[in-house]
Amino acid sequence: MNKVVLTSIENNSSIDSVLSCEHLCKHYQEIDTKIEVLKDINFSMQAGEYVAVVGRSGSGKTTLLHMLAGLDQPSSGVVKVCGKNISELSDRERGRLRNQHIGFVYQFHHLLPEFSALENVMMPLLIAGKGVRIARQEAQDLLTKMELGSRLSHRPAKLSGGERQRVAIARALVNRPDCVLADEPTGNLDSQSAQIIHELILNLNRDYGLSFLLVTHDEILAKQFQKTYRMEDGRLSLARS
Repeated sequence: MNKVVLTSIENNSSIDSVLSCEHLCKHYQEIDTKIEVLKDINFSMQAGEYVAVVGRSGSGKTTLLHMLAGLDQPSSGVVKVCGKNISELSDRERGRLRNQHIGFVYQFHHLLPEFSALENVMMPLLIAGKGVRIARQEAQDLLTKMELGSRLSHRPAKLSGGERQRVAIARALVNRPDCVLADEPTGNLDSQSAQIIHELILNLNRDYGLSFLLVTHDEILAKQFQKTYRMEDGRLSLARS
């Protein structure tokens, strides 16, 4: 894949720390048993950094990602996005913060099956209040830069796994977020498609300066990132910087 240069996208925040948490904990209560998933996690990511989190299945990686994105509430601790404490925001304000500042890429692309690639990427722009014409043009421009210009009208079922994931990444990027969080984005892809996604993520950071936080089992991919953290039994530690 050719380099993707998103020259039209500018960083939204002047705050160096785009994402951080302090003493973050998450537990669930099952009858008489308290299950601790996240244990006193402190983490900070600066603008333009690309960071990987590795760990075994069940270690708490995805839960951490959901907490940092404001998709779930911690049992205790503070999460800040671009300097804003998300626990102090209403549900509507949290939704607006995510829409404006965070892009999220799931392991399973979660594209809407009844809509085309173009329409899926338009969705965040429409939610943000942009007009249909502008949303269509911006989504089309981004998908074309990601070499999906010939697949705009295709629904997800007509796209390959790698193409679906590129559409999902485009959807995460289209609102010009400060940070993209990706949960095992290549976990269900063949090796060739996975490599294309790997290169796309690294190119986006290098060419645009986009912050990435990637959860992955892929130790080889993690080594290409600036920092690698390891999650074990709900605790996060710096493995490499």
